[in-house]
Amino acid sequence: MWKWLLLILAGYALYRFFANDFLKKRKEHEAESAADLERKVSAGEMVKDPECGAYVSVEGNISVRDGDRVYRFCSYECRDKFLQRLEEGERELPPRE
Repeated sequence: MWKWLLLILAGYALYRFFANDFLKKRKEHEAESAADLERKVSAGEMVKDPECGAYVSVEGNISVRDGDRVYRFCSYECRDKFLQRLEEGERELPPRE
């Protein structure tokens, strides 16, 4: 009986050790990803999609030129929604939240 109890406790301790280690590494990775995204945005490598707010690369191939401005999109769906808003006469196009 005692053997089983000790085995269960040892298994639980190992589980908690590895679970905490995994969660810590995951949080560190998320922090690095956020810092990397912020760096790319400030360096001008990424821009915000004016329709959905997602960040996309400036080399992305889905774009629309409106006068001097170039808008970049994450998908053709966002681009089509943007064009529809543009055709309806909304010249000031704030990002939709």
